[in-house]
Amino acid sequence: MSAQWQIRFDDGHQQRYLPDRQAVLRYVLAVGPKAASPRFEVFTESDPVVLRDGRPGGRAFSLVEVIDLARPGEIERLRAELAAAGQPGAQPPGGRS
Repeated sequence: MSAQWQIRFDDGHQQRYLPDRQAVLRYVLAVGPKAASPRFEVFTESDPVVLRDGRPGGRAFSLVEVIDLARPGEIERLRAELAAAGQPGAQPPGGRS
C-alpha cells in the first residue's frame, strides 16, 4: 500500500486523506477559493507509530509543506506543477532544460 497524503485546512477544522500529490493539488485548487482560510498544511504518511511493547500504534504523518493561496503566484505555481505532472517532460513556466 502506498503512503497517503493528508491536508488540513480551515484552521485545522477540516482534514482530508488523498492518494498522491496530484490529488492534493487538484483538491486545493478546487476547494481553496471557497475555504474559510487560504492556508493548507500538507502531510505525508511517515513510519507507523510503534508502541513501547513493539505493537503497532497507528499511522503517523509528517508536515512537508504549507500551501498559502494568499501568497502571490501560489495558484499559478500549483497549476504549473499539476500540468507538468500530467505531461511527461513538461516544465513549469520559466523552467530550463
